[in-house]
Amino acid sequence: MTQQFSIKKILKSFGYAVNGLKAVIRSEQNFRIHVLFAGLAVLMGFLLTISTVEWALIIACIAAVMGAETMNTAIEKLCDVVSPQYHEKIKIVKDLAAAAVLIVSIGALITGGIIFIPRIIHQFSAF
Repeated sequence: MTQQFSIKKILKSFGYAVNGLKAVIRSEQNFRIHVLFAGLAVLMGFLLTISTVEWALIIACIAAVMGAETMNTAIEKLCDVVSPQYHEKIKIVKDLAAAAVLIVSIGALITGGIIFIPRIIHQFSAF
């Protein structure tokens, strides 16, 4: 049985996603820190006039970090429902989800460094 295409269902799904985004912004300090650094990266991109390819890399990194942080939050909240009491295996699951965010964040930091550091050095060497 196939479902019919429905704009209403798509809009409803989009609304659920927006609600999730609002929830993670409200509840997660780490997500707000990622938003701050994303804003800084975008500002630096404009100030240092990065290329289109570099913009694509920066936007991909921002999306990856924020997506990973959102998935980490979802996993943590699910774990808290499944096992409200401390459980060693739940701790490992939460630690693994946090490690995923760390790995993506380090990759984003390195990417930003490769893009921005040479331009920053060039700007300061002009003085």
